[in-house]
Amino acid sequence: MQKKKMLIILSAAAVVMVSAFIFIPERRSPEIPKDPPVAASTAAERTDYFAMHGWEVEEIAGKSVTIPTEFSDTYERYAEIQDKQGMPLREYAGRDATLYVYDVKNYSPDNKKMLAELLVCDDTAVASLVYSEDGGSLQLAVN
Repeated sequence: MQKKKMLIILSAAAVVMVSAFIFIPERRSPEIPKDPPVAASTAAERTDYFAMHGWEVEEIAGKSVTIPTEFSDTYERYAEIQDKQGMPLREYAGRDATLYVYDVKNYSPDNKKMLAELLVCDDTAVASLVYSEDGGSLQLAVN
């Protein structure tokens, strides 16, 4: 009789455990984004972003801008560069941001002055580009 009771208790416990696995949603750790956001709330974080990609920069300007909700052909080409380098520009369409412009100190092909820009929204870098000062005849992704 004692063995029978023990068998019933073990069977009941097994049913409870199997039910728990079937009916209780599985716990997952939070997903890590493919490209974690680039912190850009301070001047040091912004220049560090460029430095980790080999660019020596000095900030020369910053201005408030609004990221368009609908991209023109030119802005679409800019967005495609951002897509390729994993920057989340499209996610911030229609939002207010700050555009920081930098003088590039360690790269000057054909003696062209180069500039870098970093578009920051909610303390996150959402777009970046290095380009020639002559109107962008030369454009490079930051990374």
